[in-house]
Amino acid sequence: MFQDPFDRTIDSPMAPAEVCFAITPSDTLDLPRATKAIYVGMSGDVALLPVRGDTAVVFKKVNAGTILDVRVRAVRVTGTTAADLVGLA
Repeated sequence: MFQDPFDRTIDSPMAPAEVCFAITPSDTLDLPRATKAIYVGMSGDVALLPVRGDTAVVFKKVNAGTILDVRVRAVRVTGTTAADLVGLA
């Protein structure tokens, strides 16, 4: 039987992710939920829109296996060459 000893704790940006989801970059759509971080599976650039910002920011030459510790509302196709992105929320 599955048990979670932390099921009654309050979530925070500093707490480990409880939800993981594949990210499909889009120039028009936001993610289904804000991330706490993004896992980058294949190296490249990641163009993202921070939770509190209207201008895309590009993280250049991100290595495979990197976790970008950033709260994001969208990952844009334009400017993103990295692949196998996973949202951690």
